[in-house]
Amino acid sequence: MSRLKERYAKDVVPALTQEFGYTNLMAVPKVTKVVVNMGLGEGTQNGKIVETGAEELGKITGQKAAITRSKKSIAQFKLRENMPIGAMVTLRGQRMYEFLDRLIAVALPRVRDFRGISPKGFDGRGNYTLGLRDQLIFPEIDYMKVDKNRGMNISVVTTAKTNEEARRLLQLLGMPFRQN
Repeated sequence: MSRLKERYAKDVVPALTQEFGYTNLMAVPKVTKVVVNMGLGEGTQNGKIVETGAEELGKITGQKAAITRSKKSIAQFKLRENMPIGAMVTLRGQRMYEFLDRLIAVALPRVRDFRGISPKGFDGRGNYTLGLRDQLIFPEIDYMKVDKNRGMNISVVTTAKTNEEARRLLQLLGMPFRQN
């Protein structure tokens, strides 16, 4: 069992039940999946960019990345239907907890001038999205092999009904939110 899952079971569940007054253990919010998405729009000119981006995403998450393709043609962006334009990974279960633990404990503290993540990334239904500017904060990426900095979006999907419940869940898991 991963460190984060143990922490959830031992510390987070009792704290949330006391704070929000849940009577049923199944009503306590939990993280269901983490989606990591890397947009590679410049891959329309060079197909190799999408492959390297997907490979880096696979190293970061520990799971093979799926290449996303365009749904329709847009002439102004020189985009044709079914062109590769990004890569994504959906993490669940053990890999999800391992990735979140590495994100919170290792990767986020390596961000330059880090003061915490924005508390405004909630969508109103208890899900949180975080944007990162480069992939070099993850120790799995070799600095010498990176040709260009690529950002990524990390969406944490929870079973929480409100933003406040989800914020408290992520805070108790160790997510470093910025203080206003």
